[in-house]
Amino acid sequence: MPTLMVSISGIRGIVGDGLDPDILVKYASAYADFVGKGTVVVGRDARITGEMVNSVTIGTLLAKGLNVIDIGIVPTPTVQYTVKTLKAQGGIAISASHNPNKWNALKLLNSTGQFMTPEENQILSNIINESEKNFKSWDEIGKLEVSEKALRRHMDDVLKLKHINLEAIRKRRFKVAVDCVNGAGVYVIPQLLKEFGCDVIELSCEKTGIFPRLPEPIPENLTEIMKVTKANNADLGIVVDPDVDRLVLITNEGVPFGEEYTVTQAVKFILSKEKGAVAVNLSTTRAVEDVAKAYGCNIYRSPVGEANVVKKMKEVNAIIGGEGSGGVIYPELHYGRDALVGIAITLQHLLEFGGSISELRDTLPSYFYSKKRIDLLDIKPDEVIKKLIDVYRNENINTEDGLRIDFPDHWVHFRKSNTEPIIRIITEAKTQDISENYSTKYYNEIKDIMN
Repeated sequence: MPTLMVSISGIRGIVGDGLDPDILVKYASAYADFVGKGTVVVGRDARITGEMVNSVTIGTLLAKGLNVIDIGIVPTPTVQYTVKTLKAQGGIAISASHNPNKWNALKLLNSTGQFMTPEENQILSNIINESEKNFKSWDEIGKLEVSEKALRRHMDDVLKLKHINLEAIRKRRFKVAVDCVNGAGVYVIPQLLKEFGCDVIELSCEKTGIFPRLPEPIPENLTEIMKVTKANNADLGIVVDPDVDRLVLITNEGVPFGEEYTVTQAVKFILSKEKGAVAVNLSTTRAVEDVAKAYGCNIYRSPVGEANVVKKMKEVNAIIGGEGSGGVIYPELHYGRDALVGIAITLQHLLEFGGSISELRDTLPSYFYSKKRIDLLDIKPDEVIKKLIDVYRNENINTEDGLRIDFPDHWVHFRKSNTEPIIRIITEAKTQDISENYSTKYYNEIKDIMN
């Protein structure tokens, strides 16, 4: 059965088995109708199917009468930032993020450069099956502009960010090992680090677009960068996913800093400079909460997903936020997860801290995750979550995205999958054993509910 996943951020699938030209035309056409008229920015990550997807997508937008600025192989946050700075009417980032080589995707942006809101997504859904009936005549098709300036503009503005002392960072001359998994990061991350005055050790920084390992930046996929960081006595290691919205750090000791703590340390740095609200998703570590409280600042949580975090950040006027997958969102530049911004904040934070990144990690509150998933077979996930809500109705619960329950010594988040009949169980506590024990307890509770 062909694979095509439709979500609030767009569509993704396996090229040749679900994500085919007719599907690309269908969705690009509906998106063009949603935009209406004007200019759309299109950029792609480096994967080898990108050129085909790019050509079909741009051709469709032009055929619908929209003008297109093709900014080439760039990070997803560069597409977002370019839509914002050029005041375009929309944008499409062609990237399947951390999915393997055979996947690709259309990430659909609104006129602010952010992922479409649930309300905008509903408008798109309503017109999806009518959209291919109104292509323009030969004399009304859109115009194409190819621009190579977007990446440079994005990088320059990161170097000029508030609270970032470029000259001081350059004088420190950090030694940094970097793994770009041969993705879009190759085109910007080594250069950005060099402009920060870093001595850069490159790993998987070839412009092939073929990922040499599984591209998701989780510890089991990062053994080589860990070894390289330690063996070269680097100050830190930096890993980005194929579209450069997630930032993962490796300590000078060659161990993961922790994806959740990329955001935690960024929040700590920004709040040390200015006070304000913080917004993260419901699955992000409690360490962010502890840091915010230490600075007398409020933290707000949203359903999982960048669009949801951004929506919450705007509601509460948050000055920093993100997701625990290594996604830093700093509205000072734009509302989007951005590894370039995360790198700038990390280098400045490490410079001002004065010690090693391992020592910096030790200053942050420490928690431990456990993640399980349970197959529900023929039972609907909503029914199980409804029963869990009833069981824990007297506790501190949040039901915006499944069910999150906060206890003094731990929290748990039950989330249903949108594509499989499963529930994910995420727990966090002060030790790994406690977290695992709670995770097992909740797993068995769901088993009992199923029986």
